[in-house]
Amino acid sequence: MMLLQPDLAGRLQQSDREEDSSDPEKLTAADIKMFLLKCLPLVALIAVAFSANPGVKIRLTQKGLEYGRQLGMASLLEKLKTAQIPDFSGKERVSPIGKVQYSLTNIRVVNLGLPQSALNLVPGSGVQLSITNAFISLHGNWRVKYLRVIKDSGSLDVSVNGLSISQTIAIKSDATGKPEASSASCSASVSSAKVKFHGGASWLYNLFSKFIDKALRKALEKQMCPLVAKSIADLNPRLKTLNVLAKVDKYAEIEYSMVSSPEISQPAIDLNLKGEFYNIGRHQEAPVPAPAFSLPAQSSNMIYIALSSYTPNSAGFVYKNAGVLSMYVTDDMIPRSSPIRLSTSTFGFFIPQISQQFPGLMMKMLVKADKNPVVKFQPNTMTVDATATATAYAIQPNGTLSPLFVLNVETSVSGQMSVSDLKLAGRISLDKMKLTLGTSYVGDFKVNSLDNILQVILKLVVIPTVNVQLSKGYPLPALGSMNLVNTQLQIMQVREGIIFIYCIEFGVSS
Repeated sequence: MMLLQPDLAGRLQQSDREEDSSDPEKLTAADIKMFLLKCLPLVALIAVAFSANPGVKIRLTQKGLEYGRQLGMASLLEKLKTAQIPDFSGKERVSPIGKVQYSLTNIRVVNLGLPQSALNLVPGSGVQLSITNAFISLHGNWRVKYLRVIKDSGSLDVSVNGLSISQTIAIKSDATGKPEASSASCSASVSSAKVKFHGGASWLYNLFSKFIDKALRKALEKQMCPLVAKSIADLNPRLKTLNVLAKVDKYAEIEYSMVSSPEISQPAIDLNLKGEFYNIGRHQEAPVPAPAFSLPAQSSNMIYIALSSYTPNSAGFVYKNAGVLSMYVTDDMIPRSSPIRLSTSTFGFFIPQISQQFPGLMMKMLVKADKNPVVKFQPNTMTVDATATATAYAIQPNGTLSPLFVLNVETSVSGQMSVSDLKLAGRISLDKMKLTLGTSYVGDFKVNSLDNILQVILKLVVIPTVNVQLSKGYPLPALGSMNLVNTQLQIMQVREGIIFIYCIEFGVSS
């Protein structure tokens, strides 16, 4: 009857998804990929547009991106320390010995520093990764040949300084509505790359190392952007595993695909998600369209999530379609301490003809929603207006049911919401109830005489059962392996009422 997550086992509704290669260049690309994997999932939950307005909005702020940058740079630093550098060869004419052929092999990283990096939003475009003043110390082997027959070899050290990369990453959806990342623009530069030879006639070869320095620097600059672009492309198989359908239970799932392109501004990136419940395997749109709503102008926390009333209202539509917004109430479900019993004796006190026609029998009552419940968000509270029928039966000795009456029940409940483990949970309480007679099988009676009994049944049985389901929670949109930490929730009025969740910080699971 209310916003149920039904799976009540007999009490509720008895009527019914890294590339590995020995190629050294690919390994270097994989290293860069590790950094991107830490950051892009925060802004990559993007898919096909299905409706004009979203039911859910997510705002990731610059502060949130900064946290992702810190995690990504730490991961990138550790991975690059074990990277294999492609072999490098060339030839140079050196006076007085003439043409020298050289090769640099088995180069490995012995030290690495990424002292300056930034991940910034580019309004209307995407995300920009900037790495500046990076330095790398390398060690490897050298081999030279000159004067046709003279060969020599030894070890070398390379000091690379002032490595800078600027990469703009575009985030969009592909034709199937799955996230897709691409390289929009890239530039790279190396201030210096100095080679020092050891062993053999190193003193001689160090005299012309400046030629190798220049060639190596140019080669590194030329290599950086293609490697980054390949790393971005290699992300897409991983990004496409992001699940934009969050299963709730055996009846329902929530779609969190995007309904429009991301809105990227200087302080934040806003993602507009569909936020609609569907019956599993059958996506039928809710009868009421999603209203337009906006996020409050806030960007001081890491992440914000807002839900309009469209999301829970679509849930009511889905569960009613599934036929599970109904419940049989029996006497054993009422606390023994209650003087109100589901029996013809109790009801006969208010409606004498019941005890006269069906003396000494137990009763059961079917409470069933006859319309979709309507959820509204108001400052600091949620209200649900629901209409249902309550059909009372006398249980005959042979188990057959004799109908007694049908009541029309109009209720208004208030709810409080909470967030835990990326789930939105709630609890409701009865505020108002109005009864009217639908059908009587025992003659006329005063409906208001049953107010107290129905309130007891709702307060002691139906609402606690609903609260058990609401306490299990409904999944919020998950961006990658993000975990919300230190969350706060507020129900507020911004044009249309919304549930506004803001996260002071978040974590990323390994």
